[in-house]
Amino acid sequence: MGNKSKGLLALLGIGALAWWKYKKSSPEDQQKIKDTFNTAKDNLTKFGNDLKDKASQTADQLKNKAEELKNEAQ
Repeated sequence: MGNKSKGLLALLGIGALAWWKYKKSSPEDQQKIKDTFNTAKDNLTKFGNDLKDKASQTADQLKNKAEELKNEAQ
């Protein structure tokens, strides 16, 4: 077995263990886990949107600078 196969099997085993532990936990603990995942998802979404906005602003600035240089060259 290669390293990829062993890694995938380990990841699958960890996932199965986490799922089993989640199913055996109390409803309060399950809600805490759901809240944690939802918070992480919201944070990642916010980070992605901020990154997209920053990239868009930078692209706009570069376009404006290119236009200025083009006008100066003429």
